[in-house]
Amino acid sequence: MTTSRLAGHALVEALIAQGVTTCFGVPGESYLAVLDGFHVHRDQIRFIACRQEGGAAFMAEAQGKLGPRPGVCFVTRGPGATNASIGIHTAFQDSTPLVLFIGQVASDQRDREAFQELDYRQMFGPGTLGLAKWVGEVHDADRLPEYVARAFHTATQGRPGPVVLVLPEDMLTTPTAAPVLPQAQTAHAWPAPGGLRDLRALLMAAQRPFVIAGGGGWDAEAARALQRFAENWQLPVGCGFRFQDTFDNRHPLYAGDVGIGINPKLAQRVKDADLVIALGVRLGEMTTGGYTLLTPPRPAQKLVHIHAGPEELGRVYAADLLLQSSMASAAKALEGLAAPTSVAWAGWAADAHADYEANHIATPVAPLDMAVVMQTVQRLAPENTIYTNGAGNFAGWLHRFVRYHGLQHHGRTQLAPTSGAMGYGFPAAVGAALLQPHRTVVNVAGDGDFLMNGQELATATGYGANAADGRLVSIVVDNGTYGTIRMHQEREYPGRVSGSDLFNPDFAAMARAFGWRAAFVDRTEDFEAAFAEALQPGAPMLIHVKLDADVSTSRSTLSAMRAAALQAGR
Repeated sequence: MTTSRLAGHALVEALIAQGVTTCFGVPGESYLAVLDGFHVHRDQIRFIACRQEGGAAFMAEAQGKLGPRPGVCFVTRGPGATNASIGIHTAFQDSTPLVLFIGQVASDQRDREAFQELDYRQMFGPGTLGLAKWVGEVHDADRLPEYVARAFHTATQGRPGPVVLVLPEDMLTTPTAAPVLPQAQTAHAWPAPGGLRDLRALLMAAQRPFVIAGGGGWDAEAARALQRFAENWQLPVGCGFRFQDTFDNRHPLYAGDVGIGINPKLAQRVKDADLVIALGVRLGEMTTGGYTLLTPPRPAQKLVHIHAGPEELGRVYAADLLLQSSMASAAKALEGLAAPTSVAWAGWAADAHADYEANHIATPVAPLDMAVVMQTVQRLAPENTIYTNGAGNFAGWLHRFVRYHGLQHHGRTQLAPTSGAMGYGFPAAVGAALLQPHRTVVNVAGDGDFLMNGQELATATGYGANAADGRLVSIVVDNGTYGTIRMHQEREYPGRVSGSDLFNPDFAAMARAFGWRAAFVDRTEDFEAAFAEALQPGAPMLIHVKLDADVSTSRSTLSAMRAAALQAGR
């Protein structure tokens, strides 16, 4: 028989039963009973107090990506919830399982616009374009374990995603003897046998097939099965936008990432394909090049779309074959498709990988060459390194020049927001370093990107990042501008700069003030020594990299874009 205890304590027990050992958040008076529960059970679960709810939600989102359990974040009502909403939006668009707990005003104060009161069902409104898969509010302490179990089931079933659970303050201080429920287990949907036969027939009739893999719900065994499916059929594989670790980038069938800054030859290859198998990806704007690589509603290529969420199938594209399946099941089913002894597209697949290799060759840039910087990071960092980034043109060098290992080898090695959220990469790196302290974590951030959540330097220091074998490194690329916006300005309104200039601190001095090691680099030849130092034992390290603003992307400069726009008469 379960002993009566505060509902806030029962909630912590329910999290422990769900396999959660770490929660992120910012403390609030609306859930003091939960914080007390963390104290009572501190030998089984820890609460990481962050410096802003957006950073906390991003850490929890990274936690959901890394697995094996959903990310967990706690915030207080009103401002806490609104700050955290950016992480919930990212988890939704990235198909990441996450549970956000929000303290709420007491029940007897509801609907009076009490202090910091909001209606979270309205705010996070579930739906195909909402922020969360489900929003629940617990009014009965005895039902709290039921709600927690449902939240974890909902976050992981079908297309994974975020769930919001609202906790009235008075409910959390109510005693309850309700027992916690068992750990939620994901129920996997398998593709229909008839659909698999149809897919095989489409493959047998193809001359230029191409696989785009990505999205949420992958595990190591599914990634291995995908690789065997590709090998059996000799299929070229590209990874969807910011899911580059779905397939081993070192594999001879890897063709590159299908996203922002795509290799032009890869973009053309997707257009020229006569069969595209989209496996787990949503086929959103970024993965389809603004819906140009595959033209909606009926693409020129034959299209097979396999996805865990029924709402995603047919949303944009009228595919030739739609299959609903979790990735854990779909990849294994595809692996079992009987392949012929030879295929017509072997040369097509080899050329796709050759194009990927050629894309690693870049025109040298002085005095600081970001291509060489990224290749140096790749060469010196351990094989199981986790790379994180937020949003901005700086990420193009990371995506282009780092070869991500398939998640079947070391788990996730890429944490990046398909939602395009600035400020994601640094807190994601801090969270990853605290969750997996024996792995090295390298964050690459822009100057605007970093300062959105740079205060989480304190979280890393306070909770002992770098205390184990792994290393936490942040490379801040400082070009004094919101680079992506400036790029678009030069393309559309050449020479008319407005609102995109940045006025930056000394990032190295800032890092030292938070107890980090730091270095400043403005020449290519000085970077290797700085990064080698960062991989040595000691405090986490920030490397402040100074880049000329004209060096806008891994393929072009602002001056070249401006000249092209002026020539076009803009």
